[in-house]
Amino acid sequence: MLDKTYDAGSVEPAIAKRWEEEDAFAAGANAQTGAEPYCIVIPPPNVTGSLHMGHALNSTLQDILVRFERMRGKNVLWQTGMDHAGIATQMVVERQFAERGEPTRREMGREAFIDRIWEWKAQSGGHIATQLKRLGASCDWSRERFTMDEGLSRAVREVFVSLYKDGLIYRGKRLVNWDPTFETAISDLEVENRETDGHMWHFRYPLADGETYEYVEKDAEGNVTLRETRDYISIATTRPETMLGDGAVAVHPSDERYAPIVGKLCEIPVGPKEHRRLIPIIADAYPDPDFGSGAVKITGAHDFNDYAVAVRNGIPLFRLMDEKAALRSDGEPYAEEVARAKAIREEGGKPDAARVDAINLVPDEYRGLDRFEARRRVVEAITAEGLAVTTTDAEGNSVPFVENRTIMQPFGDRSGVVIEPMLTDQWFADAETLARPALDAVREGRTRIVPENWTKTYYGWMEDIQPWCISRQLWWGHQIPAWYGPDGHVFVERDEETALSAAIQYYIAHGGPMKAFIEDKLENFKPGEILERDEDVLDTWFSSALWPFSTLGWPDDARELKTYYPTNVLVTGFDLIFFWVARMMMMGLYVMDEVPFDTVYFHALVRDKNGAKMSKSKGNVIDPVELVDEYGADALRFTLAIMAAKGRDVKLDPSRVAGYRNFGTKLWNATRFAQMNGAAGGDTFVPEKAKLTIDRWILTELGRTAREVTEALEDYRFNDAAASLYRFVWNQLCDWYVELAKPIFGGDEPYAKRELQSCMAYVLDEAGKLLHPFMPFMTEELWRQTAAERGETRETLACHAPWPEIAFADEEAAAEINWLVEVVSAIRSARAEMNVPPSAKAPLVVVGADATTAERLERHEAAIMRLARVERIEKADEPPRGSVQLVVEEATMCLPLGELIDLDGEAERLSKALAKAEQEVARLEKKLANEKFVANAKPGIVEAEREKLAEAHETRDKLTLAEGRIRQAR
Repeated sequence: MLDKTYDAGSVEPAIAKRWEEEDAFAAGANAQTGAEPYCIVIPPPNVTGSLHMGHALNSTLQDILVRFERMRGKNVLWQTGMDHAGIATQMVVERQFAERGEPTRREMGREAFIDRIWEWKAQSGGHIATQLKRLGASCDWSRERFTMDEGLSRAVREVFVSLYKDGLIYRGKRLVNWDPTFETAISDLEVENRETDGHMWHFRYPLADGETYEYVEKDAEGNVTLRETRDYISIATTRPETMLGDGAVAVHPSDERYAPIVGKLCEIPVGPKEHRRLIPIIADAYPDPDFGSGAVKITGAHDFNDYAVAVRNGIPLFRLMDEKAALRSDGEPYAEEVARAKAIREEGGKPDAARVDAINLVPDEYRGLDRFEARRRVVEAITAEGLAVTTTDAEGNSVPFVENRTIMQPFGDRSGVVIEPMLTDQWFADAETLARPALDAVREGRTRIVPENWTKTYYGWMEDIQPWCISRQLWWGHQIPAWYGPDGHVFVERDEETALSAAIQYYIAHGGPMKAFIEDKLENFKPGEILERDEDVLDTWFSSALWPFSTLGWPDDARELKTYYPTNVLVTGFDLIFFWVARMMMMGLYVMDEVPFDTVYFHALVRDKNGAKMSKSKGNVIDPVELVDEYGADALRFTLAIMAAKGRDVKLDPSRVAGYRNFGTKLWNATRFAQMNGAAGGDTFVPEKAKLTIDRWILTELGRTAREVTEALEDYRFNDAAASLYRFVWNQLCDWYVELAKPIFGGDEPYAKRELQSCMAYVLDEAGKLLHPFMPFMTEELWRQTAAERGETRETLACHAPWPEIAFADEEAAAEINWLVEVVSAIRSARAEMNVPPSAKAPLVVVGADATTAERLERHEAAIMRLARVERIEKADEPPRGSVQLVVEEATMCLPLGELIDLDGEAERLSKALAKAEQEVARLEKKLANEKFVANAKPGIVEAEREKLAEAHETRDKLTLAEGRIRQAR
């Protein structure tokens, strides 16, 4: 006999152990002969990570699909693994060194540092895998991969070399996001743009040689509002320290104010006067004439927009900062560097990037300063010289014009420091070329994106894709397979031996001094004397882009690769559409000449109950492990599934998890009730032989539910599938079927009782199968215990049980019992609305019943009287006075309540409650009609108010209905 209560804390570990012992989730487990393959690759969590609610949702949805298809007999593989998470892992380990007072990574050296990370991984990495198992994830854990394991590392080298030799990878100097703490380029994904309090300074750039022009401002009608002679052009900037690297000042071609000086030179107003640089004033479409002064300084090496302007106008790009974002201290004295820059400018045309990069245009007094300290000193110097644009303060004094502004500033998501756009030498992939086949694959329907609205986002990004910076200045990661010869020539090969061979052939073939140098070195060869390996590692997203085929054994001709590639569906968050999904599409098509998956399902975010994004700073983070500890994994999984509507964020309230734990308890108690009443024989029950109307009804509803759940899962409507199960299990099976069965179990008809026992056992088994992908632990335990109660042992685990395909249907029986349910439910609702005491009984007077209803009333009289607390059932031609009237199909069910309740008092109570509900609706509607509130309040707060309004409408509608019934009864 089942225990009185289900104890998730003890059952779940035992079930997990049994799954592991029986290798229940191995690739191909439960597959039928010749079965269709079905494969999902897990989005590899970071080796440093721990389970958060996004992981819980993502893994739950994948597991539902995997368990569903495994039960359908397909050859299933859920491929698992972890990402080495280059910057995150390096940060964790370096932080540990600092806390323990150990040597830094640079002090211990690269090889020793990497060894220490591997030690850390063996001891502490991969905690999240254990947490996923607690959630019930049915991955093939024996095939767990790691993006730095030897097989995947070999795949990375193969792809890099192939792309390089095909001209799709190259080394170049471009602007990148630079993290000064980690001293590496980072991706856009690792940058958080935050609103911060900032300033905009307005400065004068004097025109060269004292030139002047007539500056004229006009209003919208063309009337002159200001006319003056100027010997300067005014610019506004939030980053005065980067003025030192300006290459030009740009104005819009249509801006008449500056037309007289386009093509002339102006002076950067900082640094020693005798060596100040002159830069051109150019026309470009980038500046907005209506913003600030309409003139923009162009610092191409430290701003992404400026970089684009500089590149298309041939403006030099002068790098001002070092790897720590301090102003450079290398190079020749400032005066000599300015002379070199002047010579380059006078040459005209686009300068050689290497020559420009070598120039340090930081004045001597600012060299080595932190960028923010340099900013302060630059502002002080310009202001002291009188080159700040001035305005008049409240007292009439002339003061520098500085605007206080809220600006968007980029921060490293790991380091927390301001990111610096930096011009550096990096490795890039030709994403534009790689993206074309990936675009075609979606356009042609070879890969489908669900929900479909994300297709447009995918197209937009892929059509405007930029070169992909794939190198990182880290030590933990896949070191780039590139070696440099003594003259800087690069050799990209799979290993150093091949690279050395290529280098020897190259230098000997080209002759000259390098040939002699190489021949000399070869006589007494020592490793590292001829070639030096590139120190950079690859962007983590490069190796994860290969995940769908590298985990299956590529580049070997592996059996798993032939069987499971391309995979079926990728389940991931929409925030990874660019950084992972698109890149897997590009790499899959390049390497395998086939899409990596036929469907991409993007789930939404998990937010708090008010719709706000979870964050530690807000204190609203919900830990899924804590919810599993308190309510069990099944309750959390079912909650996430039933709330996972396509394209809608999941607003998670822990009380909902508690509610769905009660749902599991309901099934547990119904199964226990069945056991207590001898329910058995479900394995041999034949639905078509059922005679009892309630059995034929529940079997029909079971078949309908099976079809609904199957169709919903095939269409990735997880919420619809869960809702169908909830409705069937809670309402039809555990409530009505159990209630309607009680008289039969307590009666004296042995044949009816035996059929009911077999049918109930069968329905519980089949319902458990349908529910298994959503609540695997409880259903596995019920599967085991219900058989043990009968002295039997199941041939399979629940996770391997055949998915229900129930053809039985008796619509007439279903209609009859559903009519009965509707009658009893309507009476119960009316009694509750009217505050009728539970012990009070009233007659049921039926008006207008046809022959079918009359027969049903006679057959189910006892059930109606028992379940609806009806004193007797009568028929009449007219509704009696003082009765509440309920319409069910063609008949009117009347409840004379005048003698049971105070109709006048109840009417007064309902009237007050309705007035209060009307006030609440009006208040919320007024609040949401306020455009300022909707525009300025946080989205989560606005959404919460809209939900309150929906609830208020529902309350008002119920009270209106109840008041109408009271009015009718009076």
